[in-house]
Amino acid sequence: MKACVLIPSVNEESTIKNVVTELKRLGCEVLVVDDGSTDNTGKIASENGARIIRHAKNMGKGASLKDGFSFLSKNTDCDNVITMDADGQHNPKDIQKFIDHVKNHECDLVIGSRMKKTKNMPPMRFLTNRLMSFLVSLMCGQRIPDTQCGYRLIKRNVLEKLDLKFDNFEVESEILIKASRNKFKIDSIPIETIYRGEASRINPVIDTFRFLVFLIKILLIRN
Repeated sequence: MKACVLIPSVNEESTIKNVVTELKRLGCEVLVVDDGSTDNTGKIASENGARIIRHAKNMGKGASLKDGFSFLSKNTDCDNVITMDADGQHNPKDIQKFIDHVKNHECDLVIGSRMKKTKNMPPMRFLTNRLMSFLVSLMCGQRIPDTQCGYRLIKRNVLEKLDLKFDNFEVESEILIKASRNKFKIDSIPIETIYRGEASRINPVIDTFRFLVFLIKILLIRN
């Protein structure tokens, strides 16, 4: 069972080397989408063995994931795509957990869950995540404890069925909702998340409003 790792990234030159190096050490094929970085993120990733897609300007996480999915479907024979963040919060060693789970369980997507160890999670991120996960789980008809986690495994045949529309962070919820509409089963597994005391980028008012607008829009999209 072959898996490729897709990493959307913006200005992560301080962490991308360690992420790519560890993934290559684990034998993974790595694709980094450099989404308009103004630093050396793409250069460093390439020098350490990753394949690169470069956006001339920042287009959003959704656009990066869509371009990465398209590239991998056309240029690799991966059975599964694993997405993870470039900032070092996701432990590359957890990849084996995803692969083992999908081998041993009847499921189509596996989502990482940070909800069993939330002690070091920024409080605003925790509260916003709880709300969003409740609403997305309701729309999916499946319990997904951490719908906003970007560390996930998606089978190739799932990606082939999804017509993704959103270009920003909403895409992570869009994937789950549209996969559920297509009767795909979503499982969750606990993962380690490495927080370094960074401030949360979440604006509780603006981001909640954007999320509610997203939910309204996707309710109107039939596929």
